[in-house]
Amino acid sequence: MGKTIAEKIFDSHRVDNPFGNIHVIRLDSVFCHEITTPVAINDLMDRGLDRVFDPTKIKAVIDHVTPAKDSKTAMQGKILRDWANRQNIKDFFDVGRNGVCHALFPEKGFVRPGYTVIMGDSHTCTHGAFGAFAAGVGTTDLEVGILKGVCAFHYPESIKIEIKGSLPQGVYAKDVILTIIGKLGVNGATNKVIEFCGEVVDNMSMEARMTLCNMAIEAGGTCGICAPDMTTVDYLWKFISDEFASKEEALETYQEFTADADATYAETQVIDAGKLVPVATFGFKPDQIKAISEMTEEKVDQVYIGSCTNGRIEDLRVAAKVLEGKQIKDWVRGIVSPASPAIYNTALEEGIIKIFMDAGFCVTNPTCGACLGMSNGVLADGEICASTTNRNFNGRMGKGGTVHLMSPASAAATAITGHITNSEVYQEGGN
Repeated sequence: MGKTIAEKIFDSHRVDNPFGNIHVIRLDSVFCHEITTPVAINDLMDRGLDRVFDPTKIKAVIDHVTPAKDSKTAMQGKILRDWANRQNIKDFFDVGRNGVCHALFPEKGFVRPGYTVIMGDSHTCTHGAFGAFAAGVGTTDLEVGILKGVCAFHYPESIKIEIKGSLPQGVYAKDVILTIIGKLGVNGATNKVIEFCGEVVDNMSMEARMTLCNMAIEAGGTCGICAPDMTTVDYLWKFISDEFASKEEALETYQEFTADADATYAETQVIDAGKLVPVATFGFKPDQIKAISEMTEEKVDQVYIGSCTNGRIEDLRVAAKVLEGKQIKDWVRGIVSPASPAIYNTALEEGIIKIFMDAGFCVTNPTCGACLGMSNGVLADGEICASTTNRNFNGRMGKGGTVHLMSPASAAATAITGHITNSEVYQEGGN
């Protein structure tokens, strides 16, 4: 019987199957940030277990609130910083070198096809874009991962999402994944892996695939995953060129982690890409989706472009194309946060930062702050934000605030009009 990508990764990493459907797998990496990891660090210290399984396989960053906004967040950073120094963790990214974890770690080459990765962060599923199994975990699992380099999971069932055809102009990966979440529902993929495939995925950049996989958790998925191909190899080549004689050899090796033609799935859905339109969320659940064209009466107070979902250079380029030569509405607060220093530098070199600032945006350092309502763009009670982030829960970006999730193109267009708006890039059905 054939196997899915996730099944192949599990079978190659299994350490134990202690009972039933519980499988203990070996970890290739444990990722850490300053919000969830200090709790694990302090507990391990209290237990007399202040050590790590392998300092070269632990990657840590201060990214959720950076620079620190108060004494509490400063202490969280200090705990992580001191621990990284104590444990000789070289891949630690402090203020000035830090970025949003799920953008920074891939661009550092820390994720490879067939890898297993955990982190105390639900959007760790982003890294499945590389053909890896990557999952967010709780404190106990994180502690075990740090200490022993293993984690226990149910053997993975997968949902196959095949996206056929080609995307209409002005429809992006964010529109695709929001539409899929709308079809699956917020619990539709609970305890399952969402495997994305089809012509649209094959033609996507790594950045776009990361956007897809990033929001698998919003449908309840443990992980989103894409098969590794030459696009994957090209992205990783500067990190793996010493390991392989050629890109073709790397591809042949990595294709071990592609699904078999006769693999069994819990569910299969086929999406006709040609019928997709720009969409946004309404309400307070990520499966509450409407076409942008149905939401044009919704006035916004803030537009936020950034996050581990849509803060990469590809996203900033699209938004800048919409904004160039235009001004945002005077009642709109526009905030953009490039997701890593490298992305910021590229945007600076390409004139993208200037386009944002000339349009009236505030450009901040790389941070997760606004996305989870902790800093750099928190909403007041009753305010509305058009955002390229990944969650629209009640109060997510600030108590009493409302968040509408959308693509960078739609967010930029919305900033210009002050109401939810299709971008000019979208040629059919635009406003």
